[in-house]
Amino acid sequence: MSVLFVVALVVLAFVLLFSVVKIVPQGREYTVERFGKYTRTLSPGISLLTPFVERIGRRMNMMEQVLDVPTQEVITKDNAMVKVDGIVFIQVMDAARAAYRVDNLPYAIAQLCMTNLRTVVGSMELDEVLSQRDAINTRLLHVIDAATEPWGVKANRIEIKDLTPPTDITNAMARQMKAERERRAVITEADGEKQAAIARAEGAKQAAILEAEGRREAAFRDAEAREREAEAEARATAMVSEAIARGDVNAINYFVAQKYVEAFAELARSPQQKTVIVPSEMGALVGTLAGVGELVGLAREQQGAARAAPPTPPRPPRARGSVPGTE
Repeated sequence: MSVLFVVALVVLAFVLLFSVVKIVPQGREYTVERFGKYTRTLSPGISLLTPFVERIGRRMNMMEQVLDVPTQEVITKDNAMVKVDGIVFIQVMDAARAAYRVDNLPYAIAQLCMTNLRTVVGSMELDEVLSQRDAINTRLLHVIDAATEPWGVKANRIEIKDLTPPTDITNAMARQMKAERERRAVITEADGEKQAAIARAEGAKQAAILEAEGRREAAFRDAEAREREAEAEARATAMVSEAIARGDVNAINYFVAQKYVEAFAELARSPQQKTVIVPSEMGALVGTLAGVGELVGLAREQQGAARAAPPTPPRPPRARGSVPGTE
């Protein structure tokens, strides 16, 4: 009998110990009720309760929680039906208010998000809904946070997970996107052709400029060559004139022989000329060419003497023949 009494005392002591000593884990808070009335909140750690008077009321999760917002169909401002769902991130800031001011806190917040999501999306057109998710999230967060503040809950973020427009609108959007891509492609191709045309025109311009500069340079070179040729001809004429003035017959023979040879050369190059006429006075022509050779040698000798020493009186001319055709 005494053994059973001891065992009963031990069991009662353990029950009393577990009912009095409470250990609250990190991220949790417990509410304490005395005869069913809230008295205080236990923070993480070890706490003692009054036996048979106090008990644990609600065990509240103080960490940030994620609640899913069920999918629902919403009619936009322009009468388009879209399916919308989302998620909301909440955190309990006051365990007592979250435990005793609202029943089934997750369900209440989910229903609150659904009604406000329908209100916000219904006040916008479809294009705004599809392109302004950040604006929708901001408006929802402001409304939900203000509504959950009396419950001791903080709404940290609200995100729209999915927006699904009707099938016909989706097809129309796909065609619109395709048309927009084709328009951009045409514009890009036109810009490329424009740039290519500009490049070709610029190249033709530079080629024309370079060609004109080349023709100008060639004309300048031709003019310079003709000028030098004219100067040489003038010097030769002056030398021949001086020789004629001194009575040198070879000078006259030179000019006549030069014209004589040029005339026969033109006669040979003429397209209408089928036969080359050779003069019968070949001896006279040979004599004329010999006189030309004497005249060239005399000119070289005079130039050498003029470079080596002061000018000397010219030697008397020597007759080497007669002009062709004068006999």
